[in-house]
Amino acid sequence: MAEAKVIILAGGQGMRLREETEYRPKPMVEVGGRPLLWHIMRHYAFHGFTDFVLALGYKGEMIKGYFLNFDYLTADFTITLGAREKIVCHDRREEYGWTVTLANTGLNNLTGSRINQLEKYARDCELVLLTYGDGVSNVDLKKLVEFHRSHGKIGTVTGVSPPSRFGELVVRDGRVEVFSEKPGDGSSFINGGFFAFDRRIFSYTDANPACNFEKDCLPKLAADGELMVFQHRGFWQCVDTMRDLLALTQLWEAGRAPWVVWE
Repeated sequence: MAEAKVIILAGGQGMRLREETEYRPKPMVEVGGRPLLWHIMRHYAFHGFTDFVLALGYKGEMIKGYFLNFDYLTADFTITLGAREKIVCHDRREEYGWTVTLANTGLNNLTGSRINQLEKYARDCELVLLTYGDGVSNVDLKKLVEFHRSHGKIGTVTGVSPPSRFGELVVRDGRVEVFSEKPGDGSSFINGGFFAFDRRIFSYTDANPACNFEKDCLPKLAADGELMVFQHRGFWQCVDTMRDLLALTQLWEAGRAPWVVWE
């Protein structure tokens, strides 16, 4: 049985970043010449999690193409013209050995529906790690998993405290009592993604395209007393706007990218 599957939600349309997403899916928007998706996957791989399942939707064919041609896009190679099978890549890359499952989960399906459709790819694992394809962080994923396994509940959400507000977590004794997506008045923590679940999480989702993980599934999980919070006070940033993207790019170019834990 595999230890863990890493599910990355990579199917949204990224409407607030339309300058970039008109041409490519948001996880393929680049920082430092690499897609956001690559940065996220390197983070997981650094902590030993290399079995990925990507939930595709909007322009998902571009993500498929990236991985189908990954060797040739990221390495020097020699090709014997007329004999494609004789292509030789010269650079041994850290990413070799990753397992990446690319699954179409619908153009307009919401997050709960996308997750539900991926249950068939997680049947051989005891742990489901979940994140979004547009956020980077230096959260210690091994410590997240250790914390998740220590409490025995179905789920753990990483709580972060950036200046903006997204999903409010009302916490008591480490347990999430209330989960409210994009509240009018916030608390000290928001939903930072980087979840850990056991397989029971799939019973909280359904295949209905309108099933919203953040508004339908997580509040019920919290109400059932099955959602704990792993508090992260380090770096976290999602890319919702061009301003967010430029901020990450500036950090990268200055050699001060806090999420690059693998170097």
